[in-house]
Amino acid sequence: MVIPTTGASSARPSSNDEKFVPGGGSGAVSTVEPQKIFVLRFVAFSVIATAGLAWDLWTKYTVFEALGQHGVLPIWKGRIGGFSVQFQLETALNHGALWGIGQGMTSLFAAFSFVAVGAIAYFVRQGQATSSKWLTVASGLLLAGTLGNLFDRLGLHRYTDQDGKSIYAVRDFLDFWFCDVFHWATFNFADSYLVVGAMILVLHSFLVAPQECTPALTIPHTNG
Repeated sequence: MVIPTTGASSARPSSNDEKFVPGGGSGAVSTVEPQKIFVLRFVAFSVIATAGLAWDLWTKYTVFEALGQHGVLPIWKGRIGGFSVQFQLETALNHGALWGIGQGMTSLFAAFSFVAVGAIAYFVRQGQATSSKWLTVASGLLLAGTLGNLFDRLGLHRYTDQDGKSIYAVRDFLDFWFCDVFHWATFNFADSYLVVGAMILVLHSFLVAPQECTPALTIPHTNG
């Protein structure tokens, strides 16, 4: 790309290439290709987050409507690699976090969720959360998982106890048994999004070089 110059004051050194970084501030040079990449990744992020949240809330609603707050529905039992595996739907209300950690601390985890949503929104706005394909997927999954469980922790599912008070707890229903003796903690799809998203972030930090994470377009400048 050739940029004509009219004098020394407007001349730019040809050795200094400029790069566009989404959310990089007023000093960033606006170019078509980086903007297109940013928009496409933002759309992908939005689709993943929206579809993931919708699926999580719909499956919770459907299963709990069918089984109630304390129901069990066997789905499959067999052997994988010589080990006995059983999968069933078992509804349960979790007043803690993943794997039942922190029972009775719903308010604290809800506060953490608000902070997490704000952090994700900030990094998306800055372009860091969508600076690579893997980060885009991870960010979408993390937002979907956070919002899915936050919905329940705020009592928006409208479940109440025997006294008619709102229940501020997460709806879990995916249940696995291994070798007939080991019971994996009951979970939901939002939990799965959080775990997978976190794993992608860890792998990305080890396997992807920093310079590969920013969609940038180099624009050489020449005089003449």
